Amino acid sequence: MSEPATLLSPPRNYAVVQLPGRRFPGVVFQGDSLHSLLVKIEGIQRLAKGYKDEDLDIELLEVQELLSDVVSHYELVCETAGRSLPYEKL
Repeated sequence: MSEPATLLSPPRNYAVVQLPGRRFPGVVFQGDSLHSLLVKIEGIQRLAKGYKDEDLDIELLEVQELLSDVVSHYELVCETAGRSLPYEKL
C-alpha cells in the first residue's frame, strides 16, 4: 500500500483516481457523499414498495446491498485508522 495513487480530476465530493496496478481509473467519493447515496437508495426502496414490482424491488435491493457493503467497509477502515465519520452512524 505504499505506491501513490494519481489524482486525475480536481478533488470535489468525488474525484477520478488511478490506483497503482489497476488498468482503469476509479472514482473516490467523500464519505458523506457515499453515505448520502445509500440513504437516497433506501428512500427509493421505500417508495418503490408501493408499486408492488418484484423485479424493481430486487434491482433496488442489489444496489442497496452493494452500497451498504461499501459504506460498511468505509466505516470499518475509518474506525481502524482512528478517524471519525463525516456523518452520524445510526
